[in-house]
Amino acid sequence: MAYPDGLLSEDESVVVHKHPHWKMLLGPVLVLFVVVGGASYLAALVATTPWRLPVWIALGVVGLLVIFWFTLAPVSRWRTTHFVITTHRLMVREGVFTRSGIDIPMWRINSVRFRRGVVDRVFGCGTLVIESASDEPLEFDDIPQVEQVHSLLYRGVDDNAERTQES
Repeated sequence: MAYPDGLLSEDESVVVHKHPHWKMLLGPVLVLFVVVGGASYLAALVATTPWRLPVWIALGVVGLLVIFWFTLAPVSRWRTTHFVITTHRLMVREGVFTRSGIDIPMWRINSVRFRRGVVDRVFGCGTLVIESASDEPLEFDDIPQVEQVHSLLYRGVDDNAERTQES
């Protein structure tokens, strides 16, 4: 899915548009399976008791709240998080109800690093660390194909530096 063209300047185009790696959804999906399985087991245990209906209602309400909080909310956050590299800047947008974002012009990026642990290497993702003119480096976790993104971002920074020196 392309990033909305209305948010880009006239001579700007999207180079990379990614969501965080699907690895971050493993926990929420596991919670879904545990809640559904546990609630089903408990519902079967009380099926022969005379007060089964209030227990089933309570299990349903608690189960739905847990699923909403620990499964649907993280999936929504994952879906609405965008990591976008354009020809002029790096953009990160996140949030469902309250959107937040950061834009870093290519010429303000000083260095680009990445980190990949064993689990990240298995899943093909990693953490991208960007140092800009700000005090603290920015870390973006669970970036899919982090080495390729690192390379593209580094080339973009290098190309931008050469254009600045020529001017």
